[in-house]
Amino acid sequence: MEAILGTLFGLAILIGVSGLKIDREYQRGVIFRLGRFNSIRGPGMYWVIPLVDQKAQVDIRTKTVDIAPQEAVTADSVTIKVNAVLFYRILDASKAINKVENYQMAVYQAAMTTLRNVVGQNILDDILQNRDKINYKVQEIVDEMTEPWGIEIERVEMKDVEIPLAMQRAMAKEAEAVREKRARLIKAAAEQEASIRLAQASQKIVKNPAALELRRLQMLTEIGAENNTTTLIMMPSDLITLAKQWTQVLQNSSKQDDSPKNS
Repeated sequence: MEAILGTLFGLAILIGVSGLKIDREYQRGVIFRLGRFNSIRGPGMYWVIPLVDQKAQVDIRTKTVDIAPQEAVTADSVTIKVNAVLFYRILDASKAINKVENYQMAVYQAAMTTLRNVVGQNILDDILQNRDKINYKVQEIVDEMTEPWGIEIERVEMKDVEIPLAMQRAMAKEAEAVREKRARLIKAAAEQEASIRLAQASQKIVKNPAALELRRLQMLTEIGAENNTTTLIMMPSDLITLAKQWTQVLQNSSKQDDSPKNS
């Protein structure tokens, strides 16, 4: 009799110990009693009824989903490949177990199809320049889809956009043309400003002829600093002016001499 009681007592202790469960800080236990959802336990140690309760363990840490490159056609009919990374975590462990068969695969498929759809609604320039807008739109749509599953989408980031080689060449030519246009506009503006300055300087030189002589001397200094072998002969501007006036006097006198002969 004592042996039977000892055996029963040992079995009771064994069954009781088998009901002890331990979950870490980042784990939760979804308890099913006779097949029906009962409660969420953890973290730490807790006890469940052996052979009656069943536990499904869920990791509530943030998980990463690497979305494979997806081929999509943009709104301006350009075929590109886009890949991204998605971060999510479980808020309600019971929904993640009861509402969807495989929440990891469900999140991946939802993110993959949403990324392809959102890329197809935007033109290539927006995808390249406004990635934050694309990321937020994908996050918003996927988060709405996964909310009934007790899952929160924390962040979506596009990693790379693969553009066809022909399109890359066309974009390079376009960028080169834009830079050339900008350079010509800057050069034209500089020439316009220089012409205005030169006009102002010429007016000042006309008022003060000595300034022209100073400018000539400065030009000689600049030429000599370049180790040039060119020889320049400088003539005073007054001599040039005198020669011009003398030429006009000779022309006028020749006209006067010709007029009596014609008469």
